[in-house]
Amino acid sequence: MADSRTGGAAPTVLRVVLGKRLQHLRERAGVTFEQAARSLDVTHATIRRMEKAEVGLKVPYVEKLLRTYGVSDPDEIDGFVSLAREANQPGWWHRYRDVLPEWFSVFVSLESESEVIRAYEPHYVPGLLQTESYARAVLRAGMPHAPEAEIKRGVALRMERQTVLTQEANPPLLWAVIDETVLRRPLGSPDVMREQIDHLIQAIERPNVALQIMPFSAGPHPAMYGPFHLFRFPLDELPDMVCAESLVGAVYFDQRDDVSVFLEALDRMSAQAVPLVRTRAVLSALRKEI
Repeated sequence: MADSRTGGAAPTVLRVVLGKRLQHLRERAGVTFEQAARSLDVTHATIRRMEKAEVGLKVPYVEKLLRTYGVSDPDEIDGFVSLAREANQPGWWHRYRDVLPEWFSVFVSLESESEVIRAYEPHYVPGLLQTESYARAVLRAGMPHAPEAEIKRGVALRMERQTVLTQEANPPLLWAVIDETVLRRPLGSPDVMREQIDHLIQAIERPNVALQIMPFSAGPHPAMYGPFHLFRFPLDELPDMVCAESLVGAVYFDQRDDVSVFLEALDRMSAQAVPLVRTRAVLSALRKEI
């Protein structure tokens, strides 16, 4: 399934997981969408939307569905309901809903719960590795008419997103491939670019940050169509997901055949790009040219 999110409340990853668990329980019980809908006196579309995490999980609905699907253990029902209540709580990024497009709320939700984040970025330093000054220049370039207050809020959101890499409990592995163009295109002043490259040199010292550079000399490569991120989760219920961005939104892929295309592209690019052990030297050399 490819899904472009443009409306409604962005789901937390937990809500996505519970939706998939409800789907599994329904299918295991041999209950159709129509039968499940009749048990709640709703349309079958409501059941589909619950399973796809497109709507919140109403506790009375969850309890009734669990019983309809043959779950009778009170402890199991109570545990599921408790998770449903937690899943319905807005993510931390909800505080930035004034500057956060709905499609990107989904992105931040996936990013916050990932075990591994792999990315290809042909235009900018990935958001999780940007300095404040660089982030401000990126946002200003993309929103030239936005008021300064909106830019400031956008930068604050980007800085808070970065805390996922330094959290004490199980920070994700970020493995990104960036085009040489990213480092050679002037963005902001020379000081901004030098500071950004210094920041990248510091970032790759962390055990959970891997950065490769795709040099011009490498020629064409499999991902020349545009930027994308692949998210992997520590939960069996969640498959790998890919977000491919455009000027007006994003498309999310979670079907294995689709995701495998992006994964193969990342693997081929990682073999084609400058090896990880040389990233620091390349960054240092480019810094001297600024």
